[in-house]
Amino acid sequence: MASKPLPQRAVRAVGESSLAERLASAQELAYAPLIDWVRRGPMHTDVLGHSIHPSLTDVTTGCWLGTTLLDLAGGSQSRRGAALLAGLGVLASVPTAIAGAADWSDLSGYERRIGAVHGLGADTAIILFAGSLVARLRGKHRKGAKLALAGNLVIAGAGFLGGHLALNRGTARRDSFAESN
Repeated sequence: MASKPLPQRAVRAVGESSLAERLASAQELAYAPLIDWVRRGPMHTDVLGHSIHPSLTDVTTGCWLGTTLLDLAGGSQSRRGAALLAGLGVLASVPTAIAGAADWSDLSGYERRIGAVHGLGADTAIILFAGSLVARLRGKHRKGAKLALAGNLVIAGAGFLGGHLALNRGTARRDSFAESN
């Protein structure tokens, strides 16, 4: 029997990890007041038939990818545009994270652990892009570009885990919508 591909083995390792469970417990404790609020808020709705979080991630990651593309291919004349996209991505990350936290609050076990690592990656990327924006505003464009590139690498990994949850595990599905059709 052939073994599973590396990405699938990595996701399984995260989902079964006791370290990921401890991370999830710490996040639940740290974010408890926020989680209570977001579970009752408009970012945790079934009106679409699925979670709004995956759609919002497209805005955030699109801005951030655009930032790095401008950094790599746009030259010095694209610095303002790269800074603007980095800032818009940071702003867009707020409702994205809120919607993600609301979704995560409904998870348990394997999915909860994967979601915790996904959330840590997303939080790390937000911090890296906020740092990138600050560096750019201070005229340190090279440092800002490096932080943005690091942020994109981190969010790619986090996005892989989030995609697994939404697509393979079905966590973005809203059953109450499906039942009413």
